[in-house]
Parts: sequence; C-alpha cells; structure tokens
Amino acid sequence: MSSTKFSNLNLPKEMLHNLNEIGYTEMTPIQAESLPLILDGKDVIAQAKTGSGKTAAFGIGLLNKLNVKKFRVQSLILCPTRELADQVAKELRVLARYTHNVKILTLCGGAAFGPQLGSLRHGAHIIVGTPGRILKHLNKETLNLENLETLVFDEADRMLDMGFIEEIEQVLEYAPNKRQTLLFSATYTDEILGISAKIQNDAISVKTVSTESVNKIVERFYEAPNDDKLETLVKIFSTYKPENIIVFTNTKIEAKEVAEALQKRKIDALAIHGDLEQYERNDVLVQFANKSCPVLVATDVAARGLDIKELSMVVNYDIPHTEETYTHRIGRTGRAGKEGIAITLYGEYEIQNALDYKNEKRIFAETDTLKSTQGFEMKPQFVTLVIEGGKKDKVRAGDLLGALTGDAGLKGSSIGKIDIYERQSYVAIERKFIGEAHKKLQNGKIKGKKFSVWILE
Repeated sequence: MSSTKFSNLNLPKEMLHNLNEIGYTEMTPIQAESLPLILDGKDVIAQAKTGSGKTAAFGIGLLNKLNVKKFRVQSLILCPTRELADQVAKELRVLARYTHNVKILTLCGGAAFGPQLGSLRHGAHIIVGTPGRILKHLNKETLNLENLETLVFDEADRMLDMGFIEEIEQVLEYAPNKRQTLLFSATYTDEILGISAKIQNDAISVKTVSTESVNKIVERFYEAPNDDKLETLVKIFSTYKPENIIVFTNTKIEAKEVAEALQKRKIDALAIHGDLEQYERNDVLVQFANKSCPVLVATDVAARGLDIKELSMVVNYDIPHTEETYTHRIGRTGRAGKEGIAITLYGEYEIQNALDYKNEKRIFAETDTLKSTQGFEMKPQFVTLVIEGGKKDKVRAGDLLGALTGDAGLKGSSIGKIDIYERQSYVAIERKFIGEAHKKLQNGKIKGKKFSVWILE
C-alpha cells in the first residue's frame, strides 16, 4: 500500500470515508509531508504554491482534533483576502461533512458587521477571516479566542505584502500561548522565517515546491507601445482564442479603464479591484467563475484566492513590479495538467525591465505574428440569473435546479454553476435560454415561495 494514501493516516473511519467520497485518496506532496506532523500536534512552517492542496492539509488536521460538543472557537484561519477566506471556508465545509453540527464562520472586511455579530452570538467552532476584521471583533469582545487550539496563517507572505503585520501581532495578543500554529507560504523570505520564529514553537519546516508537478505554462512577451496596448491585447485574444482570461494591471484606475475599453470593443470584460463594495465584488467574481464573463481585469489584490479551477490565459498588461508578483500572477493558469498561456506586454519605456525577465524559457515575440480579425467579439457562454433568496431562506441548489428543469423546462446541460449566498443565489444559464429561464422563474415559485429574479449584466 502506498504511503501517500490518506488511509495510512491515523484518522477516524468516518473522515476517511468522506475523503474517499470527495475524491481524496492520494495525498499531494504538501499533504504527505505536513499532515503527519500536523496530526502529531507540531508547529509547521510549510512552503507550497497555490493549488497544491494546502487547505486540506491544515483542514484535516484541525478537524481531526475538533471537539464538536465544545461549542467554542477552537480554530482560527487568517487569510489575506476575502476571496481566499471564502474559498477556504467552502473547502473546510466539504471536509467536515463526515460529522454533524460543525459551525464554520467567515469574518471579513467589506461585509456588514451586524450580521457577523449575530452569527457569532450563536457560537462557532472554526473562524476563517481577514486580520483586520478579526481584530475588530476581538477589540469589541464579540470574538473570544480563550479556547483556541489551532491558529493557521494561510498565504502568510501575501499578508505581509499587504501590510497586515501590525494587525497579526495584535490578534496574537488575544490568542493563548499554548496552541498549535501552522504557517503556509508560497515563499520563504527572511521576513517569513522571522515571523515564524516569533509566533511558532520549534516549527518544523516543510518544502515541497521542487517535488510538485510544474504548471505547464507557455510564457510570451510582446512589445506594445502604450498607445497601442489595447489593440495588441485584442489581437492576442483573436490569435489564441482563450476561453477565460485574467488581465493584470498595476493600478485600480487602469483596471477600470481597460475593462471599459474592452467592453466598447464588444469583448465582455469586468474589473475587480480594492475600491469595489462587497456586493460588487461578489457579482464580478460569480460571473467570471461561472463563465458569464470571459475576461477579468484585476489588480494584484485578486492574484490569490480566486477559486477558478481552469484558466486559459493570464495577461500582464503591465510589467509586474517584482519577479515574485509575476510568478503569483501566471501561476493561476496551466493547472490540473492543462497547458496555460502567460502573456506579458511592455511599452517602449519598459524594454529594460522586460529584458530583466529574459531566460531560455520565455519567448520574446513580434506583434506582427498576431492575427487581427475583423469584427472580433468575445461573448460569454452563460448569463447569470440572480434570485433574491439564499441560505437565510433555506434555498438549496437542488431547489433551483428543480425549478429550472421542472417548471422552466430547461435541460440540466443548459444550467451552469450555482452559487448560494446568505440572501442571494446566482445561477449560470446558457445564453440562448436566459430569457425563457428568467420569465419562468419570475412568474413561478421556488419551494412554494415567490422570489424576485433578475438578470446580472
């Protein structure tokens, strides 16, 4: 029997059964290296890239020692972004299916404080959140960490990049000294090692980056004058015909401007950056993830934590400020054994910066090799329906699927991803059926109730 099988770990049979049900049989390198240590109660500092299975590594560890009958916060996971926190909480809920009544809460900035307060009053076992909002709850004494047993820093390097060090230090003042601390980071900088020395106790270092399968990414660089960058970008889309793309810009203003310029060229694009309200961010991310929008123009705040399993292409509209940022950006593509494409554009004043990236792997190509297609457009495969009802209304994915395939008469193949939030639900519908689905749901009922339904465009 392989030593990388989950069944070789000292885990409850119910947990092993659930892991098998969700397709977790063989451990990834980071899981195989870190899980035995985590289960043994050791502090671990682990280096692993995004998509390596690190959430399951710490998730299985903290769930294994969770006492469900003890309705207190026993685990806290700190994440740099709301998107990553949502993604982590989602995966933890799947991992926790083997046992009943495990309550997992997300506490992130950008969301209303009141509803979080209400949820906390009812208690929780596991909290996932961003440092600023966690600290706010601690300061207001609406969150208590007296019973904390496991503290996890997910993407610690990114938290340091985003300036969360002061908040992290203040959060630690509320945490008991006797605890297990797990630190996961894509990079091992001196600053990361310094933080580890301060917050961990005899931490064992785990590095699996060299043993993980390398993303298959074709990296190309094109020189494009600043006044011709957008035209070059459209030619790239026309030449490669990617299904979905993230275009990275270095500023919020540019992200907005590029998205608007692409829309004028009949290329469906949305922008995401730090100035958006939470509901706006949700709308954008849902549409991109469910294939209702092919192009997402983003600043680096969106570089991590986006739950996009398959991404055809990443474009650096600007030269990234550091090689590390470049690596994080392009690491979104070429996953799950598929080949990805990473394109970087540079202006006439950025030539020297671009040459700093030159190596035997990266291809510096001429723009005249790109195709220009007359009347080129990019329209999404799906369009999103929004139902003004969610978890608070006991709406489930099965209810929506039933209403759409029953009363509305749609085939299951015409319905895409379904996302259910507290008060709203989002359903991706094949473009040609969106009008029909909207009309049927608007005039019909879900679970015997009428809900407001509208098209997100």
